[in-house]
Amino acid sequence: MKRPNFPFLISVFSFFIFLFLFSGCNTDLPQTTFDAKGPVAQSQLDLFNIIFWAVVVVFVIVQGMLLVTIMKYRAKKGAPRPKQIHGHSVLEITWTIAPAIILVIIAVPMLVVLFMTARAPGPDALTIEVKAHQWWWQFEYPELGVSTSNEMHIPVGRDIDIVLISEDVIHSFWIPKLAGKLDIVPTRTNRMWIRADEPGLYYGQCAEFCGIAHALMKFHVVAEQPENFAKWVEHEKSDASSPSSESAQTGSQLFLSKGCIACHKIQGNPAAVGIIGPNLTHIANRQFLAGGIIENTENNLTKWLKEPDVVKPGNKMATIAPVYNNPDMQMTDANIKDLVAYLNSLK
Repeated sequence: MKRPNFPFLISVFSFFIFLFLFSGCNTDLPQTTFDAKGPVAQSQLDLFNIIFWAVVVVFVIVQGMLLVTIMKYRAKKGAPRPKQIHGHSVLEITWTIAPAIILVIIAVPMLVVLFMTARAPGPDALTIEVKAHQWWWQFEYPELGVSTSNEMHIPVGRDIDIVLISEDVIHSFWIPKLAGKLDIVPTRTNRMWIRADEPGLYYGQCAEFCGIAHALMKFHVVAEQPENFAKWVEHEKSDASSPSSESAQTGSQLFLSKGCIACHKIQGNPAAVGIIGPNLTHIANRQFLAGGIIENTENNLTKWLKEPDVVKPGNKMATIAPVYNNPDMQMTDANIKDLVAYLNSLK
């Protein structure tokens, strides 16, 4: 029985694995790194492409030489033994110098990117303090006097100085289309800078396992023209709208009596000064809820308030809020409807 040609089969298998992996490079996905929209992400993508194609060239050459060797020098009945090249000085020097050249080709652009991303942002950079919690994000603009949650607004074309702070465990800040990830370590402040060259909605994600709801610790970045960003800042500085409908007014009282004020802040409501949970001022204007995982619609908000542990397993609201663990304070469907009306009035 003829023995299988294992080296040849391995080469063919490796080639198809390579094609399979390459098929995952899709630029249409919201969290793809292959659609860079800023200088940091673009420099990192360029570096990836250099390394990738260098590896492709090496792969093709090595596999090609392997296939030629297999076909030309395979054992044949009655054939003489091929000439041996053990101790061949030229070959040994060649395969010593070639990897060194490849390393230089990779190392030079890598150092350029490292220094570029590590530099200080421009003199007119906007500072944003990013505070990571299990499992939501807080964005503070110390120069502007603005604080919001889970949705970060930035002006297009301006460097953003990101100050990373953890309020509990290790997290990692990642906006695939704008920059690579950087860890957020308790008791330590890390910094990075980003810039968006185009307006749009960019998806962000915690990229370091931080507990049961890690995969659902998302956020969004709204990059907008400077004039629109200025309007957003002015609006965020203002107090939340007062409830006008009877249902919203009832919901405002429920927000107080059900203990929501202990964790959440609403600017303009002197009783709502909580800091444990997200700032809910102007929540009606945000595009997403529950730490960026569901769209901000009336139905989704109702479901979130009714079953937070189902929407986002492990979230702390479901475990520490009295309305979910104290039978005497549980909310009825009518209560939730009024509370939804109140939150939807916070524009």
